[in-house]
Amino acid sequence: MANILVVDDEHGIRDLLWEILNDEGHSVELAENAAQARAWRAKELPDLVLLDIWMPDTDGITLLKEWSTAGLLTMPVIMMSGHATIDTAVEATKIGALAFLEKPITMQKLLKAVDQGLARRSATASNMHAQAPVVNPSTSVDAEILEATPSAVDMAEQRFSLDKPLREARDEFEKAYFEFHLLKEHGSMTRVAEKTGLERTHLYRKLKQLGVDLSRGKKPL
Repeated sequence: MANILVVDDEHGIRDLLWEILNDEGHSVELAENAAQARAWRAKELPDLVLLDIWMPDTDGITLLKEWSTAGLLTMPVIMMSGHATIDTAVEATKIGALAFLEKPITMQKLLKAVDQGLARRSATASNMHAQAPVVNPSTSVDAEILEATPSAVDMAEQRFSLDKPLREARDEFEKAYFEFHLLKEHGSMTRVAEKTGLERTHLYRKLKQLGVDLSRGKKPL
């Protein structure tokens, strides 16, 4: 089976993930901070990394950037967090993360994400003969956004509680949906209108109704 590195500062989370993944037949290595993760990555290439965002020494996004910049992001990385936002999801997937898992992590979502990550690695190895990382930082922005889309949407879906009235649940989804497209299109209302199939006036009215920040995603001047 696969060699998986789990990076999380919470002892209970590390033990839980080790137990689940070990029961699935995987070899699991544990790191409680970025320093230990760096050391493990330096001596061996894991087949997959589960990486927590919020850690005391170096956060997961910073470590992900570090690996990407150094050309060490040659394995699928799945981010984990109990406090991540759509913004964080988009940022991480643009850097090279494959997906997000929101804590508390269910066994079903964990195993599904791991299976998808390992399948991606196998497909990449077969197609590229291990000559390129899973996500190449030099690829075009459009290609990166395409890679980011499924993971960001998954992140949005995991934020919603179904135990509430339909209108409230629908409003939450619509707000996250439009925030996602504003980020993706760098705040361009014209492109968001085209992507979502709404007339601009209707779009503005909808965003105002949902309380969406219209400056979201705009590049600074």
